[in-house]
Amino acid sequence: MGKKVLVLGTGAQGTTVAKRLDLEPNVDKIICADYDEAAAKELAGSLTKAEGCFCDASNKAEIAALLDGCFMVVNALPLAFGKNVIDAALEAKCNYQDFAAPEGFEDTWEKCMYKLLTEYNEKFKAIGKLAIMGTGSAPGTMCVVARDTMKELDECDTIYMNVYEGVEAKRFQPYWWSPVTALADMDDLPVAWVNGEFVNTKPFSLPIERTYDYVGYPVRFVEHAHDEPFYVGMRAKDLFKGCKNAYFKYGGVGIEFAEPLARAGLLKREPVEVDGQMVNIHHAILGKLPAPPKFAREIEEILEEGLVSDTGAFVVEAMGKKDGKEVRVESHLFAPGFVESYEKFGVTGEQYLTGQGGFMFTKLFVNDFLKDMSGFISSAELSEEANDQYLKYAEELEITIERRIIEDDPYFKNQEPVKEYKPWWDMPTITKVEL
Repeated sequence: MGKKVLVLGTGAQGTTVAKRLDLEPNVDKIICADYDEAAAKELAGSLTKAEGCFCDASNKAEIAALLDGCFMVVNALPLAFGKNVIDAALEAKCNYQDFAAPEGFEDTWEKCMYKLLTEYNEKFKAIGKLAIMGTGSAPGTMCVVARDTMKELDECDTIYMNVYEGVEAKRFQPYWWSPVTALADMDDLPVAWVNGEFVNTKPFSLPIERTYDYVGYPVRFVEHAHDEPFYVGMRAKDLFKGCKNAYFKYGGVGIEFAEPLARAGLLKREPVEVDGQMVNIHHAILGKLPAPPKFAREIEEILEEGLVSDTGAFVVEAMGKKDGKEVRVESHLFAPGFVESYEKFGVTGEQYLTGQGGFMFTKLFVNDFLKDMSGFISSAELSEEANDQYLKYAEELEITIERRIIEDDPYFKNQEPVKEYKPWWDMPTITKVEL
């Protein structure tokens, strides 16, 4: 008997998952649900196995009603709705997947992730179902690649997960995904795994520089708020070869836009006094940022105006020991860029990699590669068989990995433990995360 899947949210990610599920023989029915009922029905009307309906995700009872008879729910809604969807999935005793770390469980996002991976892990185990968070491209595909990279090491000291967004249009377009999420991430304190402890670093700090042959020029990466170091730290001993340090590093157009604003104190989300009036400058900046292109015609217009560059990098660097030697293992992920993604699939490169990255986790679910797992886990915790299968699915979708192994590595030898530091705008020092 085929499976019934609820896809909550019909934006770029939810739409990609629904369209791909429509081609899966093990799926009989897809429910596309959104607060925008017209959008949900329009999407469902373009598919053969789907129906579209309204759902107010602020009402847990409405979600629970839609989950009747469902094998799983794919949560592609904003993070604020995460708790409602997760609790509804528990009540309905069905599997769960989302694209990031949901909010609403604790007062910090680190505590939210910890609660999900501990307390909610036990709750999902009790009902024999599996929930996975962080299943886009980063986090998501990045975590699968990091796990695969561990095959090349006997011991792991440090992992860098580096993303460079080098797609730049001639028009003003600093972000190719939600500007709301992008600017919030720029203002949040990053989490890192340092000397076996979770710490908060400061945005835009601890820079590293890399030159990748396919980019062709030096790229500067800095600290950025992302889930991956937390996922690695939680399972460092058993899944990441005893990893002591893990960082997420980000560089490119979005960083170059946001960094001087942060230096001037303009990204803070609290109102500030300006000429005797309270002003939320963060919201004012958001109001001037263009939305990312969503429809084919919008992408065409950008391409007609021209791109300044169409490049990027998505790299896991793992430093450690293999056969007694110090080595650095680089896993470079390659996927269709902006132009190629539009020509082949009618979307941007960002939409393609994030959407397909998420769908491949859903495909593992519906094809029973996760049937022996239960609990609430991150995308870094797949079984080895499921991790390998994910990468096979990726190759079918033109997403591939190139592995490079460097011995006598200068980066490794020149590393120093992270101690106290002050970024150039004199913010406080590194702080320990309390969970």
